[in-house]
Amino acid sequence: MNATKIAQNVQSTLERYLDDYFPLLSIVQKIDAHGGKVFLVGGAVRDLLLEIEIKDLDIEVHGIPLDDLQAILKQFGNVILVGKVFGVLRIKGLDVDWSIPRKDFAGRKPEVVTDPFMDLKEAFLRRDLTINAMGINLVTYELIDPFGGYNDLKNKILRAPDKNKFLEDPLRFYRVMQFIGRFEMFPDEQLNKICSDMDISNVSVERVEVEFDKLMLKSKKPSLGIRWLKDIARLSDVLPELYNIVDIPQESSWHPEGEVFEHTMQCLDAAAVMEYDNDEDKLKVMYATLCHDLGKVETTENIGGQWKSIGHSKEGVKLSKNMLSRITKRKDLRDAVSKLVRYHMSPVQLVAANSKPSAYKRLAKKLAPDATLELLAKVSLADKRGRNPVKGMPLTKNFPAIDKFLSNARAAKVEKVPESPVLLGRDLMDMVEPGPKMGELLKRAYEIQIEQGIKDKEKLKEIVLQGGEPAD
Repeated sequence: MNATKIAQNVQSTLERYLDDYFPLLSIVQKIDAHGGKVFLVGGAVRDLLLEIEIKDLDIEVHGIPLDDLQAILKQFGNVILVGKVFGVLRIKGLDVDWSIPRKDFAGRKPEVVTDPFMDLKEAFLRRDLTINAMGINLVTYELIDPFGGYNDLKNKILRAPDKNKFLEDPLRFYRVMQFIGRFEMFPDEQLNKICSDMDISNVSVERVEVEFDKLMLKSKKPSLGIRWLKDIARLSDVLPELYNIVDIPQESSWHPEGEVFEHTMQCLDAAAVMEYDNDEDKLKVMYATLCHDLGKVETTENIGGQWKSIGHSKEGVKLSKNMLSRITKRKDLRDAVSKLVRYHMSPVQLVAANSKPSAYKRLAKKLAPDATLELLAKVSLADKRGRNPVKGMPLTKNFPAIDKFLSNARAAKVEKVPESPVLLGRDLMDMVEPGPKMGELLKRAYEIQIEQGIKDKEKLKEIVLQGGEPAD
């Protein structure tokens, strides 16, 4: 097996990183002393060579049986059997997977065969892509690259080490999709052919969700992964609702970028590079942006010589829920996205109408508890930025209407949460029994509070109990 010394700067980066995983290097030395060879493998090698942050450490040990490896690891802490049948061990408190080489066989109950003395090339053959089928010897710092993964990294090519092995796990189809978006690499002709023909019908929603989330959270240009689905004629299989907006026309004066699919892809890339407080917020905005114009397939028509999509935001609610059911089982996420889709045009509309603070408060209440005006502003901004006549890239400028919407929302103090109701159930307990009537009174009190700005609890109580309107 050919081995090449990694560059000194790469080695220095790796050594600094490994120092943070004490006592990892002592364990490596102990294994080496017992005749084992220790390799960093998988995504960590890829990310190191790409000079991006390493998240997970997978270490494969060759040359010693699993029981011997376990005995060595026990000298450094309590050993957890993550999956002894897969040859995977962990030391409690050390976020590293230790394994021995294995072969995976396809099937509903796949057989796994571990072999500590397996040839390196054979061991790496089970990996999905050549860029993930490399290893670094943690004693000699040599790169083991049996399938040319390093050159593929440099040339931005995705290739399968082995066609038949790739086909054994249909989840790899979705991994290719998210790698395209994350790394802006593209499959070779053979891999495109494999993916265009392979059966992906039995991949669970839970596993699909992991790959879509990575596409949405880790990509600067997630549209590349979605466009690839379209290019290999699989978009209709994976996301039929999205496929249906391909070639739906838009009025050029409003949408110089062209049809709805192109617009959506530009919007998605615009949303991907915005700043977010957390991943959960980003997922809501990303999926809402992906879904925001699905309703145009139902509503687009030519009226008086112009393409219009009246009511598309409302029609998009059901379609967005249907599409997201193919990606996630999370009801809270689907609910948040459907609300953002329903009201994605509201920011511009409220500003154009010079709406009062009460309008912002009502909208914040409609979005709660799943979404916020702040997230809605991001979806609206992405919608505006996805209108570049230069295909394949969004605009980057800001829009005064969105800035004004956010400013008004902040002035009303409802950009992140709706206004809290002043009058609560406990305030009416002495006069009204819990039930529908109390619910109606509280709802009415909240409406008066928002519309009239009345925040005096006793005043609100008096008004709703008397069934009247607030005095002028």
